[in-house]
Amino acid sequence: MKKFRNFIGGHWVEPDSGEYFENRNPADRDDVIGRFPLSGKSDVDRAVESAKTGFAQWRRTPAPARGDILRIVGDIMTKRKEEVADAMTREMGKPLTETRGDVQEGIDTAYYAASEGRRLFGRTVPSELRSKWAMSYRRPVGIAGLICPFNFPLAIPTWKMFPALVCGNACVFKPAEDVPHTGTLLVEILLEAGLPPAVIQLIHGRGEQAGKAIVEHPDIPLISFTGSTETGRLVGETCGRMHKRLSLEMGGKNAQIVMDDADLDLALEGALWGAFGTTGQRCTATSRLIVQRKVHDKFLGMLVDRAKGLKLGDGRKKGTDVGPLINEDSLRKVESYIDIGDREGAELLCGGDRPKKPAKGNFFQPTIFAGVKQGSRLEQEEIFGPVLSVVKVRDADEAFAVNNGVRYGLSSSIYTRDVNTAFRALNELDNGITYVNAPTIGAEAHLPFGGVKQTGNGHREGGWEVYEFYSETKVGYADFSGTLQRAQIDNYLGSPD
Repeated sequence: MKKFRNFIGGHWVEPDSGEYFENRNPADRDDVIGRFPLSGKSDVDRAVESAKTGFAQWRRTPAPARGDILRIVGDIMTKRKEEVADAMTREMGKPLTETRGDVQEGIDTAYYAASEGRRLFGRTVPSELRSKWAMSYRRPVGIAGLICPFNFPLAIPTWKMFPALVCGNACVFKPAEDVPHTGTLLVEILLEAGLPPAVIQLIHGRGEQAGKAIVEHPDIPLISFTGSTETGRLVGETCGRMHKRLSLEMGGKNAQIVMDDADLDLALEGALWGAFGTTGQRCTATSRLIVQRKVHDKFLGMLVDRAKGLKLGDGRKKGTDVGPLINEDSLRKVESYIDIGDREGAELLCGGDRPKKPAKGNFFQPTIFAGVKQGSRLEQEEIFGPVLSVVKVRDADEAFAVNNGVRYGLSSSIYTRDVNTAFRALNELDNGITYVNAPTIGAEAHLPFGGVKQTGNGHREGGWEVYEFYSETKVGYADFSGTLQRAQIDNYLGSPD
């Protein structure tokens, strides 16, 4: 069995504890990918000391040159796309068609970040005083602690890491313990591209130990966390107490709305992809389906028929539509919501159980509940699995109210041919992202990604906004008058006398 290591101080090293955990294929629990370090506070301490050296070197590297490294990263990822996708499917489970897309998103993010190395704009503005120059510019923050989830093992780390690096920060990176191999491959690619070794530190382990140590470290001034709202709340409490800059990307309970005038065939494809792509393990997954009553029964019949035909299996095998859940805990959580739906009186139309085959993996049938009531747990709570809750509504007003009536606000979708209803949705749906005639999933690397309410804390991943999070504004003044000028005191509108 292969044993993997952390990357600290420019070397691949064992954890101080000497302890490891097994990484298993969720489609075949007998397939052990390798053993990975169970890291703790002392490992993080060493990583931070190295990152300080890396930051001192990297921040002096011109931003366009930092971007050039990311361009090379994109080139290497392009060449190794199939290899990385295969490794990702083996340890995360989603089909190769999806992991290829995950790698492509990392490639897109690399090339976008490379161009931003020449676009870290500041402003030059007139001074209110004579013979004085006033300007602002962006500079790095320091060491960025990056804590990532399992569902996009490459894309999400690149969303965080590449902007952080282009802005001149060093990074301490902790991938989710369910997908450590993809995290290792990413760091290997960065080093192959020529990133100075001290700029990137890789810490494997569990969130309760390694993640907690990163969040609590006094010399890490910036944290980016993607995970559950409950864990994000704890991270936020620590970062608030320690005056750290923090970006939170947390839960979702996303809805696809289908209006009476929708193209039902198009809406069907969107619902299937949104609800059961990645086995429902996306923060943007379609967890709720809100259908106007005139087309409700017809659309539900179409949907159930197609959902029953989806093929479960190993994502590396041809013909697989839906892969496994990530682990046994996720399986048990999904099963608990089947019981909750039954107690709440929802009608189980299909799925609702572990399949008999494949037998060795963490598989669960695509599941659809109808007659779900607004305000019920099934309609309100994030499940993170292949479970779709259907709510029938009278009109657009009710549909919008149901969409907005949850504590989350990440993604939403509406299918309609009415341009007025479409633009009402863009304006009134209380989400960070709204799609018209497209599913709730499908972020693009050059646009900001994130949500409102308990989905996030106002920052965005991706696009141009993330570069503001990973840098800070400094203002500079140059006075060449040769005299003492006092802003807000001197009569700058009159004569210099």
